[in-house]
Amino acid sequence: MDSLLFLCARCIVAQRPLRALPASLYPVLFKAAFLDRKPLVLQDLVATWPFPVLNFQQLVEHRELLWDDDWNLCVQAVIQAVVAQLKLELEEPGHHFRWVLGIPARSQPPIPPSLLVGFPDGLFCFSSLRVLDVTGLSDSVCGRTRGGLKIGSRANLLAKACLEVSKHQRKFQRRGSKQRKGRSRAATAAATPQPPGVDIHTDLVVKRRFYGILRDALQAGAAGPLRLKCREFQAKYISASEIVTLLESLDPSCVRRVDLRFSNLGLSGLSVILPRLSRFPELRSLKLRCNDVDVRRPTPESAVGIRCVAGQLGMLPGLRELNLGFSRLSGNLSQILCDLQAPLESLELESCSLISADLAFLSQSFHAPALKRLDLSGHDFSQGLFEPLQLLLEETSASLLHLILMECRMADSHLEALLPTLRRCSRLRFLGLYGNSLSMAALKDLLQKTLELPDLHLVVYPYPRDFYNREPSRFGCSFEAVVDEELLAADIAEISQLLENSGRTDLVWSYKPYGHGGLDYFSL
Repeated sequence: MDSLLFLCARCIVAQRPLRALPASLYPVLFKAAFLDRKPLVLQDLVATWPFPVLNFQQLVEHRELLWDDDWNLCVQAVIQAVVAQLKLELEEPGHHFRWVLGIPARSQPPIPPSLLVGFPDGLFCFSSLRVLDVTGLSDSVCGRTRGGLKIGSRANLLAKACLEVSKHQRKFQRRGSKQRKGRSRAATAAATPQPPGVDIHTDLVVKRRFYGILRDALQAGAAGPLRLKCREFQAKYISASEIVTLLESLDPSCVRRVDLRFSNLGLSGLSVILPRLSRFPELRSLKLRCNDVDVRRPTPESAVGIRCVAGQLGMLPGLRELNLGFSRLSGNLSQILCDLQAPLESLELESCSLISADLAFLSQSFHAPALKRLDLSGHDFSQGLFEPLQLLLEETSASLLHLILMECRMADSHLEALLPTLRRCSRLRFLGLYGNSLSMAALKDLLQKTLELPDLHLVVYPYPRDFYNREPSRFGCSFEAVVDEELLAADIAEISQLLENSGRTDLVWSYKPYGHGGLDYFSL
């Protein structure tokens, strides 16, 4: 239920222009304007923001937002307001980040009357904003708003904003240079105080379409008034050389994750990119999913490539999460991880063609007792990998929080044999078993025997095989297309009742494999 303060804030933002308000009301007004989709009100608030930091996630209290086009327009409005603020600071140097109450002192440069429109006599506020934090927001801000306005990805919007401010800065520098012609360079610099600018903390998703503009923005804005500070960098479908260019343009102090996917880099491409990552002291997570790494058939070239990649990974002392999904590593996992300086806490090895030797190495390595998150989806545990899996889970049981074993060809007998080990994972929070051929009876047994795990809050289970109208693989259909909907509805109701009767209403059982929040390494 919304608080009385929030309800009052909604009434205030419903009317524009806003009256002059105390600084303490700005956060709740921003939240109300954002959730009620008031982009113009958001621009007004940002233009007079009284605090040095504006953090989206904190202000909206981590609500799970439906990122439709109207909310995306609100994000765009905030970015545009920051651009307008910086243009004003460039045009009126010396007026940035300070409140002006009453008539300006004679020692202060006069405020142009046009800037006071809309404010009561004796009160005017310049924005104090110096950090805009939009990390954690969806990047898929594309499409058209209800009013027909076309918008693009957030990375594209931010890049355009940086270039616009840089262009404005060059324009006024040229104008100032002409006005002060004849002065010494030192006198000119002293006479033109530079505004401190705004840092935008963001997560960047870079695709080929927006590579050029983002490259230009990162390079132009490094010393400009509007600076991008990337926290998590994700690149898709771009070449190794383009990735290197972007990585070298990022501020090294903020990057905590690099995610490179679908770029067909291979070992040679990774050998070019990985040395650039050592410049990021805060790097904790490296995701190298779907990059055409295949070392199942060793060659002299692949052996050299593996040693090179292993050595470069060893140069990342802060690395705690590694994703090698869809890399064909058969028998080479130990060589790739051998130079790491500290144990991994999250390891994702989906569809990596692992063999028993790989799992045996992992069980005996210093990574096993430190692992909090483990993804071994896409491996066939119905044959020779099952016993190595059991041994590995024994070694990780004290630390494991998230275990993902989706599409692993596990049957009821495998789950029954694995249950004693699962029950020893006393800290387990998430268990993913989607895509395995399990019966409703086996799932009920799993539910009853894992109720004792106090931290378990989400289980993603497969459609019980009893509910199939026909085998999915035989007809080339998805599981959803062949399941009996009536039986599934009864199953959901029965599981909910079992959880309620057991006093575990905090535990969620879901047959939907995706869309679950809070599963990221940094949320552990």
